[in-house]
Amino acid sequence: MKTRTDREAPAQPSRCPDPSAFKQQKLPAWKPQLSLASVLSCFFVIGAACLAAGICLILSANSVTEIQIDYSEKCSDCTKLRENSSNWNKECYCSTDFMLKEDMLGDVFMYYGLQNFYQNHRRYVISRSDAQLLGRDVNVQRSYCAPFMTYPNGTPMAPCGAIANSLFNDTIDLFYNVNSSVIQVPLLKTGNSWWTDKNVKFRNPVAHNLSSAFAGTARPPYWQKPVYMLDEEDERNNGYINDDLVIWMRVSAFSTFRKLYRRVSRTRQFADGLPAGNYTFQISYNFPVSKFKGKKYVILSTVVWSGGSNPFLGIAYTVCGAAATLTGFVITAIHLKLRKKKTYFQK
Repeated sequence: MKTRTDREAPAQPSRCPDPSAFKQQKLPAWKPQLSLASVLSCFFVIGAACLAAGICLILSANSVTEIQIDYSEKCSDCTKLRENSSNWNKECYCSTDFMLKEDMLGDVFMYYGLQNFYQNHRRYVISRSDAQLLGRDVNVQRSYCAPFMTYPNGTPMAPCGAIANSLFNDTIDLFYNVNSSVIQVPLLKTGNSWWTDKNVKFRNPVAHNLSSAFAGTARPPYWQKPVYMLDEEDERNNGYINDDLVIWMRVSAFSTFRKLYRRVSRTRQFADGLPAGNYTFQISYNFPVSKFKGKKYVILSTVVWSGGSNPFLGIAYTVCGAAATLTGFVITAIHLKLRKKKTYFQK
């Protein structure tokens, strides 16, 4: 018999889902019926495809023509000069000769390489102001640029941060020695960075000219020129959109890396690339590496349809293909063994 209290108590809401096909999980769905033949076919097809792609990528990477010159030891006099920071305003030049045994046909790229330089350090990576690099008038004291943020008198640095302050500033020129004459190889300074970098991530302040746009700021301590004079030959390649600055600001994930420096202009006798012969790198040595036991390289390289001389992707495909093929053979062996003993599991 129900009491008065039971009759007056409100009904509890039901916790059951609505009787819809979606909430009751009754929507039509496709469920694959895996069989031994389909599983083995997938493993062998994927393995064969990955092995074929990996071998093609490795052969393509090995076909790249590349020459690498270590000039950190060959420029020992300049290295000793740069060990003393008080000599920052003294110029030092050195040169290194090399020979191309065969033609480097097609587009030729010049890279600079650094060893034992940790651009991936956590404090180094965040030491920048993205808002400042977009050309905005911001207070750099609210950024992570310290200690390369302002000078003791309060003048802000442009650009601020440890990444910009450590900009690679060696100048490298290439000369072709032929028939007792020396020809300077024309190199392109622009067009080396990504489109997104020059149009999205980096912008110059809006002003009548760059010198007035950067008024009230000062160059980083390790720089020899202000940011609006990085390229005195091309006014469009100055400020925060300078190609060398943009490429350097894209930090590397490893301590040994290379970055694109120049491209050979395919004009005159270099229309097809670099002909075989004797060459000379003339270097204005400004970037010290002895303090962190590093090394510096200059690399000349061609490219193929798969990119530059980097076999990592081909090796990765080959390993995955070999693993898939090996798994297929293991499954086949287990199946044959169980079939011979007639010990199949029933569902």
